[in-house]
Amino acid sequence: MSASSAPGSAAGGSRARMNIGQVLDQLRADYPGITIPKIRFLEDKGLIKPERTPSGYRKFSADDVERLRYVLRMQRDHYLPLKVIGEHLDAIDRGLEPPPIEAVVPTVPTVALAADGLPSAESFARRDSLRLSRRELVKIAGITDELLVQLEQFGLVSPRTGTGHFDTDALVIAQTARELAEFGFEPRHLRAFKTSADREVGLVEQVVAPLKNGRDAAARARADDAVSEIAALSVRLHATLVKAGLRST
Repeated sequence: MSASSAPGSAAGGSRARMNIGQVLDQLRADYPGITIPKIRFLEDKGLIKPERTPSGYRKFSADDVERLRYVLRMQRDHYLPLKVIGEHLDAIDRGLEPPPIEAVVPTVPTVALAADGLPSAESFARRDSLRLSRRELVKIAGITDELLVQLEQFGLVSPRTGTGHFDTDALVIAQTARELAEFGFEPRHLRAFKTSADREVGLVEQVVAPLKNGRDAAARARADDAVSEIAALSVRLHATLVKAGLRST
């Protein structure tokens, strides 16, 4: 199990908070035996650390729920004791990779299902505070001012609204455009990628719209989680279809 598929630190994640009953509702479909006493027991063992209101009520973040899923999955699928699971979580919290988990049933060779560096759901949920000026973006990405202007003209990159600065996504796009240019790709050719991405974004937004429009904070948190999961799956599907198509030519 890699850190990319493991829960993040309980300090991060969605700002929406759920009560213990809402957490139970999220987990019960995958873990029918989960109970409120079980969740409290795992908290007593220090495996999760939900916030407490001034009145003493527990409030769980999306990361708390993912940590619970990790604990329950390690117990159910790999029969790990809580002490070992706690060591895994401590390692993850410190930015380390948890140790590999031995399979308990025959599995498909790892290479057949390897993600090949594809972004995980967590990567879609992750946010950073990187802000680059035009000059910094051009220098760090190794592109020319002319290429940046063309990328903007074709809607591939743009400054963050109201700031005039570029973020991490703009940097990755600019670097990738530079590398593709070595194969003869021009920004006008990359417009097709943007059009395809826009269609995928629209489809994802259509699917999660009912949840996002709800007044329930827990429902909105589930919508954010669903967006990340669907985005990661759509990228995996797209990449695999391209790979399969190239193999058939």
